[in-house]
Amino acid sequence: MKVALVNTYVHGGAGIACRRLLKSLQTQGLETAILYRDTHGSKWPFYTERLSFLPYEHDKSVRFSYSLANFGTDISQHPDIQSADIIHLHWINQGFLSLKNIQQLASTGKPIFWTLHDMWAFTGGCHYARGCTHYLQSCGNCPYLRVPSENDLSNRIWKRKQSLYPPNVHFITCSEWLAQEARSSGLLRNFHVQSIPNPIDTAIFAPIIPAQRTAIRTQLGISPAAHLLLFVAMKVSEERKGFKYLLEALQYLKKEYPDQQYEVLVLGKAEQEAIDLLPYPTHTLGMVTEIEALSKWYAVADLFIIPSLEDNLPNTVMESLACGTPVVGFQTGGIPEMVDDAQNGYIVSQRDSAGLGKSIFQVLSSNDRLAAFRTAAREKVLRAYTLEVIGKRHLEAYQKGL
Repeated sequence: MKVALVNTYVHGGAGIACRRLLKSLQTQGLETAILYRDTHGSKWPFYTERLSFLPYEHDKSVRFSYSLANFGTDISQHPDIQSADIIHLHWINQGFLSLKNIQQLASTGKPIFWTLHDMWAFTGGCHYARGCTHYLQSCGNCPYLRVPSENDLSNRIWKRKQSLYPPNVHFITCSEWLAQEARSSGLLRNFHVQSIPNPIDTAIFAPIIPAQRTAIRTQLGISPAAHLLLFVAMKVSEERKGFKYLLEALQYLKKEYPDQQYEVLVLGKAEQEAIDLLPYPTHTLGMVTEIEALSKWYAVADLFIIPSLEDNLPNTVMESLACGTPVVGFQTGGIPEMVDDAQNGYIVSQRDSAGLGKSIFQVLSSNDRLAAFRTAAREKVLRAYTLEVIGKRHLEAYQKGL
């Protein structure tokens, strides 16, 4: 059996998950190929997509949070598509595949599986609904648009999807949270939707011995007496990543537990003005794209903090757990499916900065407690998210779809 995976970018969360799935499928003996926009498509649809949305956007903050899928590339005749038994779509927006291109792939007669990395497939254009529930019916009156109305752009896109989605599509979501949202939506309630999480290579993302942790922390200039808190975001200033709540949680810790020593490690693009607001010594490393280096920083940290307001099944949480580093985060998307409360971390209500601060303190309140959380973190990943486990689940799904 040959599977052709399709994703817009090599990088980003969906790109990483797609490449990991390729390795996962190979553990089951499947032949695989990946098609990306930069190598198998044109870049001009990206610019056309963005320009065509400008007259409609509410403001520039939503510019990359909404996709029309009017422009793309026909890859239905590509050799990897023609020779595949299964076509497996992932994140295909920003000018790679249009709705018409998806229909062209369906016309090959091959089963299509589509892993959803956000809500776009069942909304009128937005990638995350931000509390709006119009997608449960037929969209319209969209808060992303400059002039919302019942028959606005979101309603028209929703209707196009309704008329174009072919019956031979099997939808997969990375989290049960997103699966429930999809099953409840007006667009996908009559389609088969199942949840299969992303896989992770537990040989790469793994704990390191205490001596290595000590040596790396010393090299970075971290106090031996301090607990190291990790925050990761491609762009720290992106509102949905919740840096504001990290700041408030740390301010709470500083006030309520002044004798505790913490230091912060930030990975991602960060403005110095924001970093300067943090009340503890902070180390910034910028974008870390080399996998072994990324794994090292997860393993060096004592705790990973993810105060995201919108997320599906973040790779960062799985990466941290695989490295034996507990996680504290908000009750967002699929995060509670990975973080078992009071076992390998804590889950608190969204925007509860004080609760986030208390949870940080609880995990790190004793060495024995931290050690138990570390063990549980690693065991969760070995049980549920290895390449072999997830590969087998996909193979079973493919076999049912053939």
